[in-house]
Amino acid sequence: MNFTLIVCTYMRPKPLLNLLQSVSEQTLYPNEILIIDGSTNQETESVLIENQFRNLKYHKVDETNRGLTKQRNLGIDLVNINSEFVCFLDDDVVLKPVYFEAVLDAFNTDKNVVGVGGIALNENRWVLKGNCMNYNKNNYYEFDGYIVEESLRNKIRNICGLQSPCKPGIMPDFSHGRTYNYPLTGKNYEVDLLIGMSFSFKRVVFENIVFSNYFEGYGLYEDADYSLRALKFGKNVISTRATLYHFHHPSGRPNPYKYGKMVLRNGWYVWRVKYPNPNFKAHFKWHTTAMLLTMIRLLNVITTSNKKEALIEGLGRIVGWFSLIFNAPKIEE
Repeated sequence: MNFTLIVCTYMRPKPLLNLLQSVSEQTLYPNEILIIDGSTNQETESVLIENQFRNLKYHKVDETNRGLTKQRNLGIDLVNINSEFVCFLDDDVVLKPVYFEAVLDAFNTDKNVVGVGGIALNENRWVLKGNCMNYNKNNYYEFDGYIVEESLRNKIRNICGLQSPCKPGIMPDFSHGRTYNYPLTGKNYEVDLLIGMSFSFKRVVFENIVFSNYFEGYGLYEDADYSLRALKFGKNVISTRATLYHFHHPSGRPNPYKYGKMVLRNGWYVWRVKYPNPNFKAHFKWHTTAMLLTMIRLLNVITTSNKKEALIEGLGRIVGWFSLIFNAPKIEE
């Protein structure tokens, strides 16, 4: 099967090289690799000239086309007509050797699957339940023979009755779901939401929808928006065999205040993509949970070493929440 890898990058030549070296070690190699570079210097291009990779096509974008959403849409426009699937990867990930093999297997296992996501091994905290016999059940989430310790925010949500009743990756009617991903069982799990660091789609999806222009610049939650709209064509799954490492390179990220506003405004947007007309109870739980998480973030001013960042982000969240009252985002059709 023909498939294309699209990597949108910005000022990260070394992480990108690490990713491409892991691609070169794959059991299945992409028929096409599109690098969409928004960098303001020539370092990324120079690295790719010095290190040649098979089937790679490099595209430098100007300022008007810079930003994750615009770069991804440009990549989709450039995909070879023979490609049946498109795989998107962040430029700061490194793949395990069977990553693409596992992704394509997930598509082949069920013809109704249109989106497949992977799992970052260095972010996966699940352990076998049998290895932790004396754990406190109130502080752990259990699934499929595995357990994961609840974060502080989820412990508080459990106490307040604001926890999602759904499995990880499924959006409840008040939007705030579980973000634990899935244990490494080798299975595929059906979800609503895929994570942009590692998601792939069938041609029927990327031929019919583009990444929303609402998510400009850093594009927080643009992956959630796209994967939710992909559900019109079939179902999304997480493949627990499609594994990689995600190193969260700090460059290119917005300041904490802007990020805080994005959390609230973009979070509200993707909620309304799936639930255009939520009932009163869902409204109440969305806003209550949003404020609870904001207070927890402000509490980090006391509990973490990066006090200034926690304070600024918390203030951004508050401003973002109040802005919804007077200027809520308009959902694109």
